[in-house]
Amino acid sequence: MADIAALTALIAPEAQALGFDLVRVKMFGGAGDHTLQIMAERPATRQLTIDDCAELSRRISDKFDEIDPIEHEYRLEVSSPGIDRPLTRLRDFADWIGHEARINLAAPVEGRKQLTGDLAGLDGDRIMIDVRKHERMTIGFDQVADAKLLITDKLIAATAPLSAEGAEELETEEEI
Repeated sequence: MADIAALTALIAPEAQALGFDLVRVKMFGGAGDHTLQIMAERPATRQLTIDDCAELSRRISDKFDEIDPIEHEYRLEVSSPGIDRPLTRLRDFADWIGHEARINLAAPVEGRKQLTGDLAGLDGDRIMIDVRKHERMTIGFDQVADAKLLITDKLIAATAPLSAEGAEELETEEEI
């Protein structure tokens, strides 16, 4: 598998040159079916348009054509983090206070390996979460294996699309 830290070091400046923040770089899949997933966002909107994704994809492809950092075949997937975005940076936990999240822990804390509830804030590099049907828990950022927001009406309202322009032109299956 590819060295994610090395790939991130190559990708981050390309994203920053376009004015994007890198959210996640992840390689997944098995032999002959690898995907390099890159999630980025515009800091002001926390979203990326399709054109933004295409521009970042071309830029990364050009860079990787020059230096070929991955030894095996792979698909390149560039996207916005989406509504149920992964929480990969400490600031993500602060940005989404009051929203519901699921945090998977690297090792159990108080007998729990997964915490689901409302993000309640930060205390330095420690995350506070009001765990559903339990109580507020505080965990270290270094204890998080992975985390993501959960889709709720509140999150949908907070992440309204940048633009609905062209939505009325979409065709349904019945029209095709």
